[in-house]
Amino acid sequence: MLKIVFFFLTITTSVYAQISGCTDPQAENYSLSSKQNNGSCTYKNLKLTPEYSFRLSDSIKETSGLIAFENLLWTHNDDHDTTIYGLDTLGRIKKKVVLPVVINHDWEEISQDDTYIYIGDFGNNYAGNRTDLRILKIEKKSFLEQNPKIETISFTYSDQTDFSPSKPNKTDFDCEAFIISKDSIYLFTKQWKTSKTTVYALSKESGSQIAKLKLTLDTKGLVTGATYLENKKLIVLCGYTKIGKPFFYLLYDFKNQNFLSGNKRRIDLRLPFHQVEGIATKDGLHYFITNESLVRKPILNNPQQIHYFNLSSVLGLYLDK
Repeated sequence: MLKIVFFFLTITTSVYAQISGCTDPQAENYSLSSKQNNGSCTYKNLKLTPEYSFRLSDSIKETSGLIAFENLLWTHNDDHDTTIYGLDTLGRIKKKVVLPVVINHDWEEISQDDTYIYIGDFGNNYAGNRTDLRILKIEKKSFLEQNPKIETISFTYSDQTDFSPSKPNKTDFDCEAFIISKDSIYLFTKQWKTSKTTVYALSKESGSQIAKLKLTLDTKGLVTGATYLENKKLIVLCGYTKIGKPFFYLLYDFKNQNFLSGNKRRIDLRLPFHQVEGIATKDGLHYFITNESLVRKPILNNPQQIHYFNLSSVLGLYLDK
């Protein structure tokens, strides 16, 4: 009899532990009884205002990527200039490192792991037919010593077979965002036609590779930057819609590298007509983003800026678990 009761309790406990649903208390459909997150959470619309914004130097009018490293925020321009600029949290330039020998065709993003900095020379919006897509892999130690050692990762997209030119800003094979995990690089494309992003994976080894299609996410906007805390299972994307409305897109509490298996939350930013390009965080709560200069007088006059956002109210509970 005791064996039967024990068996029944074991089965009951096991079934209860496996109940899946929305496990995020911030969500509209949070389920207290759910023990496994199935990615079904839905959220109320939220708009965030930056805590502060400061204009950046004219040297970085085309700021296009951002990382937090060695107590500075590092950014770069997306055309010609091969300098990496180290900023303080108010956007003031404190250091400069020039990358020798390389060419800036269209640097759209900067990312990192423990040992290397990565620069994405993969902007492809003009005609969508670049055959020289590449990522620069720079040893951090040599970078800080002002003598950067640089390797190159060249790649093509696994599903791009047509390389005939498209009209500007019409391709789905443009990319401005990527993250680095322990063993892989993940590209988040900027799909001009659909306002979605497709994720591709490749290894971190130098040489020629094929970026393999993994999944597509409907961000309802053009993704232009990404930051990743691998140990927290947290990715925050930034971008803007086709009518110039910036946003964050959060992916968190996912399983392994299946980024869509967890929570997905889109947050609008109160920065009208800002071409947001770079995003960085140190702790997952406090975020810095930069925008390129966007001047179309007399209608638009948004200079290059850095903005600071506090997402503690959104991610504090999750990161404190």
